[in-house]
Amino acid sequence: MLNTVVGMSGGVDSAVSALLLKRSGVECVGVFMKNWEEDGDECPAKVDFEDVRRVCDRIGIPYYSVNFAKEYWDRVFSEFLSELKNGRTPNPDVLCNREIKFRSFLDFALKIGAQEIATGHFVRRDEAGRLYKGKDPNKDQSYFLYMLKSAQLRKAVFPVGEMTKAEVRAIAREAGLPVSEKKDSTGVCFIGERNFRQFLKTYLPAQPGDMVTPEGETVGRHEGLMYYTLGQRRGLGIGGRGDGRSFFVVGKDLEHNRLIVVQGEDHPMLYSGETFASGATFILDEIPENTPVRLTCRFRYRQPDQAVTVEREKDTLHIVSDHKQRAVTPGQSAVLYDGDLCLGGGIIEKTIP
Repeated sequence: MLNTVVGMSGGVDSAVSALLLKRSGVECVGVFMKNWEEDGDECPAKVDFEDVRRVCDRIGIPYYSVNFAKEYWDRVFSEFLSELKNGRTPNPDVLCNREIKFRSFLDFALKIGAQEIATGHFVRRDEAGRLYKGKDPNKDQSYFLYMLKSAQLRKAVFPVGEMTKAEVRAIAREAGLPVSEKKDSTGVCFIGERNFRQFLKTYLPAQPGDMVTPEGETVGRHEGLMYYTLGQRRGLGIGGRGDGRSFFVVGKDLEHNRLIVVQGEDHPMLYSGETFASGATFILDEIPENTPVRLTCRFRYRQPDQAVTVEREKDTLHIVSDHKQRAVTPGQSAVLYDGDLCLGGGIIEKTIP
């Protein structure tokens, strides 16, 4: 009887996950999710599926490909474009996990008779469906899974969650897996690595405008507000002026299509002490309403945990940081932790000093 469907991306983490399950005697199949329609022999999906085929042949398990392109467009990419239009910086990987990997893919796996799915995420879970950080602090991916519910997590296993990345690659090399040295993907979920500005121009027309200081002085031109994020220094093309310090993005004026920039990485407009997040969602253990709670928070992926006091009112989180936070960005996620336990989080709406 089929037990586990392994979501295989073509990378080393999902490959080792499948290998470990196979070695433990679990009846499993590898499934590649094609969620972006693109033609050509060198398109990322074709290259990745070929890697999945070679890995599964090496391991000795069946493999298939399923197409969730419509679901991805409707539930993830359309929202991604909408957020960019509104001057925010969305994180499509968070929605992709909730809507595709742990919804469409999980539904598919259960429909074909599997008991659970497996992925290569560096996270851990308990029997109740609570989510914990992965063992490797440099690769922990709980930030991207905070929107999941315990019912989804109880149907998922994470074979590499107790391992470090170095251990994963060592196992892949020892087993002769053809992706043992393949570099980690850093592109947009399921779209891959590419020239991001050129890619977005296909869907959102670029509207160049002025870069201005908070005082209104024009210091340069931007190529389109959607291409920039708070705290950004690289790619502004205006260099240092006056005292020679670099410029940083601190805001977007959508009404006048202007990018607000300041000089100096210690400028006070880059920092905030309070954050408001909407759409609060919790995996299993909700924090009480209207009661301040001491937790830690990550305002972006790979940020060290920040000590905070959180107060929840319905689905809104008011997060007060012990120390000023740099470039907290609307559209990104504020994810809450109690030690290694990932509780949930919300979408950043605004900050105040």
